[in-house]
Amino acid sequence: MKGVILAGGLGTRLFPLTKATNKHLLPVFDRCMVHYAIDNLLRAGIDHILIVTGGPHAGDFLRVLGTGKDLGIRHLEYGYQEGEGGIADALSIAEDFADASPVTVVLGDNFTDADLGPAVRGFEQGAHLFLKEVPDPRECGVAVFDTDDPGRIIAIEEKPEQPKSSFAVTGFYIYDTRAFDYVRRSEPSARGELEITTVNNFYIDDGLMTWGELDGLWLDCGSFDGLFEANRVVAESRRRGEPRFLPVANGAREP
Repeated sequence: MKGVILAGGLGTRLFPLTKATNKHLLPVFDRCMVHYAIDNLLRAGIDHILIVTGGPHAGDFLRVLGTGKDLGIRHLEYGYQEGEGGIADALSIAEDFADASPVTVVLGDNFTDADLGPAVRGFEQGAHLFLKEVPDPRECGVAVFDTDDPGRIIAIEEKPEQPKSSFAVTGFYIYDTRAFDYVRRSEPSARGELEITTVNNFYIDDGLMTWGELDGLWLDCGSFDGLFEANRVVAESRRRGEPRFLPVANGAREP
């Protein structure tokens, strides 16, 4: 299993901070946002990682992360997404890196203390989604369940006005190599991007989707509210002496 962190985009929701650097390099307490995504993968046993970035500040990642050795990464690569092609387009850049292996994909502005390891170790084929029950899922991709089999997802709806469930699709996914074929089959959405929801629905239509509920905190750090909350949570965790947000390189491999 290899890991892919999608860390592109212009971060417009975080202007003017993102005029200076990529949003994934903004601080969450004493580290950059992307460090926590890296640790999510390392704690799951994944130490071959590709970071896909883009925009005018892509080179900043090299200065911050370097080879990744001091973070506990065995092998680190970088990919560059030209333009704003969407999450699925960014994922397509990982095809050569995957080299026919499954990949765990993390959206770099998603923040969690959940353990992805059991799902990673139990993965065999198809795709696996991490869902989270939320009070208002209208700004998320939302899982639609079979009324006759409530454990089976029959579709993902992107930001529905009337959600059919309260389970949001988080920015953590596991895909086999079919994902890259599904991206090639995808058509741009109304906003001109290749959507990861389209890829997920291909898996669902082919009966190849499983899911689990994300067992832990989940925040979107791409907004000021989410970024502030992540800083608050980590600061309080440090004050209490908890290990859950400590760097893996410091020996904190277990959540």
